[in-house]
Amino acid sequence: MNTRFLETFVTLAKLRSFRTTATALHATPAAISQRLKALEDELHTVLVDRESREFRLTPNGEYLLGYAKAVVEATRQLQAAASQEGAMRGKLRLGVIETVVHSWLADYMRRLSKDFPQLEVELAVDVSVVLQRRLMAGELDLIIRVEGSDEESVVCDALANYPVHWIARAGLLPLSRSGLAKRVLRHPILTFGRGTAPHRALEDIVGKLALANGVPLADTRITGSPSISVIVQLVRDGFGVAAIPRLFVDDLIARGEVVELPLQPSPPSIVVSMSRRADAPLFVHGAANAARTACHEYCEHGDARLIERL
Repeated sequence: MNTRFLETFVTLAKLRSFRTTATALHATPAAISQRLKALEDELHTVLVDRESREFRLTPNGEYLLGYAKAVVEATRQLQAAASQEGAMRGKLRLGVIETVVHSWLADYMRRLSKDFPQLEVELAVDVSVVLQRRLMAGELDLIIRVEGSDEESVVCDALANYPVHWIARAGLLPLSRSGLAKRVLRHPILTFGRGTAPHRALEDIVGKLALANGVPLADTRITGSPSISVIVQLVRDGFGVAAIPRLFVDDLIARGEVVELPLQPSPPSIVVSMSRRADAPLFVHGAANAARTACHEYCEHGDARLIERL
């Protein structure tokens, strides 16, 4: 349906004159009449009572006028939104988990600076549950976190998998598979903070390992921390065995400071996702697309063992 014909109908109903409508729309009265006739033919109804000496809409015309106004207004809003495409400016309140800080955040910030030079970024680093709460409170525009969101008002996209491995200081434990689980369970198990998906998954794995190896569950200990830096330092100090993405210690493995333990089962991968409110401004959607691109480029250029794109 030609929205110009609907606009003509709405304007004609307001001005109640073919001649005045023609002047307002920079057309001739004949052109206005032709547009109205074309619209009536398409709708299979008569909109204007041409038998009346005064301008008058037919009952169908009166009934359909509200719908016509809604379509014209929606078209206007669509055109206004499209015209903002080149004006990606504002303050992006971005929240990320530390996992992203230690991987592709720098690449993402460089891309934002290059693609949207008029965009001001305000960065917050926190745990997933806090970021989600701040997004829902309207304090953040875009968050990158572990897991997704089931809120109807939130758009959520999975970005990448971070495979998780058992990591320990070199020499802390023999690398033989025989009896490895029992030896690991004698040490604190380090992972992400309590209540997170990695922590919950690890509780389940530790419970099963303890049962299978005759270790009382009360003798096991899981130590959670929201800080990757703290976990890595504790591993380097020989405090415990970590269940974390190898990404964070790959350079330490290369230098021989820490090792990957051949313990099975491996904890499940960490799924990193991106969330924003469905009614977010245009620049937030642009920033979300840039995040997806930066993450995927990082995955393609990096080691597939360390991070996998989705």
